[in-house]
Amino acid sequence: MNTFLSFILKRLGVTLLVLFAATYFMYVLTAYSGDPLEDLRTSTARNKEELIARRVELLNLDVNPFLRYFIWLGGVLKLFIGQFDLGKNLNGQEVTDLVGAAISSTLQLVTTATFIAITIGITIGILTALRQYSRFDYSVTLLAFIFFSLPVFWVAILLKQYLAIGFNDFLQNPNIGWPALLAIGIVTGFFWAGIIQGNRKKLLIVFAIAFTGSIALIQTLVWINWFNNPGIGMFAGAVIGSGLALLITAISVGLENKRARNLALIQVAIGLANWIPFNMVSLFVSPILLVLIFIALTLIGWAIGYYFGGEDKHAVARTAALAGFAMTAVVSLDRFMQAWKPYSESSFINGRPFATVGSQTPNLVSSFWVQGVDSFTHLLLPTLALLLIGFAGYTRYARASMLEIMNQDFIRTARAKGLNERTVVMRHAFRNSLIPMTTLVAFDFAGIVGGAVITETVFGWSGMGSLFVESLKRVDLNPVMGFFLVTSIVAVVFNLIADIVYSLLDPRIRVS
Repeated sequence: MNTFLSFILKRLGVTLLVLFAATYFMYVLTAYSGDPLEDLRTSTARNKEELIARRVELLNLDVNPFLRYFIWLGGVLKLFIGQFDLGKNLNGQEVTDLVGAAISSTLQLVTTATFIAITIGITIGILTALRQYSRFDYSVTLLAFIFFSLPVFWVAILLKQYLAIGFNDFLQNPNIGWPALLAIGIVTGFFWAGIIQGNRKKLLIVFAIAFTGSIALIQTLVWINWFNNPGIGMFAGAVIGSGLALLITAISVGLENKRARNLALIQVAIGLANWIPFNMVSLFVSPILLVLIFIALTLIGWAIGYYFGGEDKHAVARTAALAGFAMTAVVSLDRFMQAWKPYSESSFINGRPFATVGSQTPNLVSSFWVQGVDSFTHLLLPTLALLLIGFAGYTRYARASMLEIMNQDFIRTARAKGLNERTVVMRHAFRNSLIPMTTLVAFDFAGIVGGAVITETVFGWSGMGSLFVESLKRVDLNPVMGFFLVTSIVAVVFNLIADIVYSLLDPRIRVS
């Protein structure tokens, strides 16, 4: 414990010195990059001199930048007495308020995309490593390189044109032609045939089932007008929840563990029992209450798994808790879907629900569920743009890391001991493959606070990236420094977290 605290204190000490030097040079260089009074000097206002004098006094522009930095630093250090002050911008607004609003907007936009990209990218990367040189591996590699090479602004524009505008047009008269249906069926068939290994006969059967099933499903959704009035329903919810429960069990402990499998399915039954009561009281649900419901049902699953888990109670409890969380997500998703029709038919939307700019619909005041749908429609396009680009990198890194681990001696030893393949992959290979990924994930999470400048610009999203660019153009020093300070601190913190995670993933690594 003393070694750990010593390590933290040393890192913090070095961090403070680095932050001091970096912010000092950044402050001076930005201050000399332009004239913050330029807009007033070219103004034709009669009280121009008075406006200039007021701004000089407001921003201490009469003080040399080499010394003015310490005035700014003094406001930052007031944090220790609860009076944190980043100064004011050229318009006299508090920078702390601007940075706070920008961080909230950026986190809402980028965190979801980054989390999904990490999850899907690592999962598919590991699957391609386990199916090395298969058709699935080649297909994912091709797609990853395509997405990795695409400029994000071009992807964003395509999404706006064909996904948002095109889908809004489709909703006016939902109908899918047979050429599109056949294309969807072929892509789906090749996807599942690529994942499933086997001889040619087995692959043809998988292709045929996926091809026929996808076409039948989409055509059924069109016939029942599901796209304009979506929902899951209890029967489909039971099927989806059971599938998720079995998938979680297979990954967590293996389907041969009957106790874990049955307890995971019990969580699905609990979710179905609460389906109708939840919908009856859903109008009174708030964001905080929904989070508490997720936590409560997850803890119930963990408690049931721990109590009835037998000798392997910790693993069973984990499996039941994840199954409970997944089933709660299915129930909540169905309730959000029920809000789709009143949202899309409201006077603010006029039947075109997918937004192309902004973070919310102006003046829209409605229930929590409708507001959630509104947030989803505004987040979808920028999230997809960032997801497609980020997914490609994570897939490649995860594949390379997993392939390296799978060729190690300890993996061959684990197999020689008679361990089944799931145990070898999940308990030995997967955990060790995450060590190189930790650095990449830590840097990416640190970078998301800096915002996605291009994506924010294309989709009209006011976040940290746009705040930084606009402030830099105007030589608005205090917002630039607020951005730099926040992003620097976050980068340092996540690097420290990465060092600690190393020691958790690999017992041979010690924090010292």
